[in-house]
Amino acid sequence: MNRYGPMYGPDITFLGVDRCTLDDPASYADADVVIVGAPFDGGTSHRPGTRFGPSAIRQACYLPHDGSRPSLAMRVDGLRDLRVYDAGDVEMFSGDIERSLASLEAAVYAVAAAGAIPIVLGGDHSIALPDATGVARQHGLGRVSLVHFDAHADTGHIEFGSLHGHGQPMRRLIESGAVRGDRFLQIGLRGYWPDPPTLAWMAAQRMRSYEMTELVSRGLDTCLSEAFTIATDECEGVFLSVDVDVVDPGMAPGTGTPEPGGLTSRQLLDAVRRVCYELPVVGVDVVEVAPPYDHADITAYLGNRVVLEALSAIARRRRDAAGGPPWNPRQPLLDAR
Repeated sequence: MNRYGPMYGPDITFLGVDRCTLDDPASYADADVVIVGAPFDGGTSHRPGTRFGPSAIRQACYLPHDGSRPSLAMRVDGLRDLRVYDAGDVEMFSGDIERSLASLEAAVYAVAAAGAIPIVLGGDHSIALPDATGVARQHGLGRVSLVHFDAHADTGHIEFGSLHGHGQPMRRLIESGAVRGDRFLQIGLRGYWPDPPTLAWMAAQRMRSYEMTELVSRGLDTCLSEAFTIATDECEGVFLSVDVDVVDPGMAPGTGTPEPGGLTSRQLLDAVRRVCYELPVVGVDVVEVAPPYDHADITAYLGNRVVLEALSAIARRRRDAAGGPPWNPRQPLLDAR
């Protein structure tokens, strides 16, 4: 697992954080978070292009790439209050999905085993299988719940003759025992898939899927609170998987399988903040950013901000756990300390 650097694009780190090399544990021995690129779109069923996602997410910011991002809302600097490294991209050849996913799982496990939180920049959603498996190997198979933001359930069985693809990772995670079906929370589903047999399989696994119709009817915050209770029951940690197509394509056009009628970008950022502040997050991935279909870097900026919201919330959670009054989102900005 030598540091590959970039598979596509310039050799830069996420907003200027320090580099590390995964086969040199000393280079990230003090890490709180390690960012890993997974430039893979060999599992796509429709439009490819997410192999360019990690590079786009790393670059998408109009501020200096100086390794600092103070959060206006949370009053922390996620890139400095946490020790964050970027391990570069895992070498992932789109023509060999099994080898590529195995390489990514080894990389994620190395980060988790070092006591750090892996944040994986995708790539299509097939990478969720090695991401969550790598974390579960460290924290315990079946002991990590999964909070999954997506327009699609990704619980298909076989597609194009393969067990692996971006429409199947959640089924593979449950079948392997890495994640329990009854600790699998899906948020933002909509559209015209999956089919009835797949829905029946999901029900048999006791998965909990919050469709957009339910989110609109009951309210996103109410549904999140309910999901959090399930996610923390009998589990040691939470893996957060964010597919940007959970957001309406009017606000996130750069993705391979856009589905109208999703969350707003504001709702997603607030939800990610809540997940990472309120729950014991042990791993994150952000997937399906496809720059070839983006307009004015809208989706790349969203992916970048999802990562920053996660980092800021994790930093604030740790600060509050160390003592002092917890973060109050209703506190007026000028009164914040």
